[in-house]
Amino acid sequence: MIRRVALPLTFVAGVLVATLVPALGAAAKATILVTSTAPMELSNKLPLLRLHFTMPTSAAKLPVLRTSPAIAVKWQQIGSRDVQAVAVGPLTPSVTYTISAPTKMNCARTCTFAALRPYAATVEANVTLETQLLAELNYLPVDFTPNVALSDPTVQAPGTFNWKYADLPASLSAQWRVGVDTPILRGALMNFQNVSQLPTTGVADVATWTDLIAAVQHHRVDPASYNYVVVSESSPQTTTLYVAGHVKFRTLANTGISVAPTATGTYPVYLRYATQTMSGTNPDGSHYSDPGIPWVSYFNGGDALHGFLRSYYGSPQSLGCVEMTFSAAKVIWPFTPIGTLVTVNA
Repeated sequence: MIRRVALPLTFVAGVLVATLVPALGAAAKATILVTSTAPMELSNKLPLLRLHFTMPTSAAKLPVLRTSPAIAVKWQQIGSRDVQAVAVGPLTPSVTYTISAPTKMNCARTCTFAALRPYAATVEANVTLETQLLAELNYLPVDFTPNVALSDPTVQAPGTFNWKYADLPASLSAQWRVGVDTPILRGALMNFQNVSQLPTTGVADVATWTDLIAAVQHHRVDPASYNYVVVSESSPQTTTLYVAGHVKFRTLANTGISVAPTATGTYPVYLRYATQTMSGTNPDGSHYSDPGIPWVSYFNGGDALHGFLRSYYGSPQSLGCVEMTFSAAKVIWPFTPIGTLVTVNA
């Protein structure tokens, strides 16, 4: 009779280790070590699962590894008593996979898994690949040049990213980091999602990755130019529009007063209206409701670029927004689609 003991779990050097010690009578014991990177990091570069047996075992005798969603998987022999399961195709970032890891086997001519322990792991977003794909589609102010010719442009490859626009201010280029989720990358992803008619979350979910891959495969590049807006709070305050790396338009502007300042930093446009009624609370506690505010592009909470009637422009007068004349806001608005970055400099 087989007596089973509990399955203890420990972490060894960042790897989850599950150990099963069934007793096969008083004289025989078998130990199976199941190590996997998946509970810590599930990626296309790492094996889904590694198994170590107490006796030599051929990978060819092993049954199919069960996963949900299904993954094309093959077993590889890495030692007389060691095998690993690797994905044949790419894993989808942001998807949670459940892998049924064997903790016991019965073997004759072939093997069957007699005991399974499921665990779930989410594929980590590959920020570098995301950056490469968006650069290939012209959604970023950088070009990507692979070190070697790519047979598949959707696969991450070694290469270099080069800044495309020498005339863009340092307030943007200083934020560029490969492999880091910066406002530049989030804005580009939101722009792509908007063009692809997906929710503009700035997060690369499954639908976004699917569309990114398809867009690269079919060379569906960004149909618009790369645009950027800089708001300067120095006197006189201004708004400057860059289109394809060059200054297209500059105008006087009003930012927030001291008790309701416009936050400095870089933010992607996330909501737009051709006209809107704006309402809220004044610093003294009274309420306001202003109908017909034109050419509105929200970039940070309630802060937006928009037109507003004032007797003069160039100084703090708003409640956090960036106000311009109606005509100036109308010029800028078509160049601020979802994802366009707005930098507010003190």
